[in-house]
Amino acid sequence: LDEMLSDFGIDKSVVDGCEILLASYSYEDYEGDAFVLFKRDGKLFEVNGGHCSCHGLESQSYNCDNDTQWEPEETTKEALEYRLENSTSYSGNEYAAELKQALLVC
Repeated sequence: LDEMLSDFGIDKSVVDGCEILLASYSYEDYEGDAFVLFKRDGKLFEVNGGHCSCHGLESQSYNCDNDTQWEPEETTKEALEYRLENSTSYSGNEYAAELKQALLVC
């Protein structure tokens, strides 16, 4: 949890009341991708982030405006399952199997 908060540059209060179901971060060749799935008030939310060698997850964009990429979007179990089965966006990533397991408890 502390590492995730630090990576995104957010305070612990941002995730108060959240049940973190999955927090994944992959890093290769000076670039990284992050995915967080959490539940709050019975609803599912996802956060997606990425960075290059110069800018981390705490930077919203390459212009270094220091806004975080922590931008939760409401999602559904069905939407995530659909993307896992029908989209190439999850192919080759390290967390697809973990996401499938996390969705079993949703």
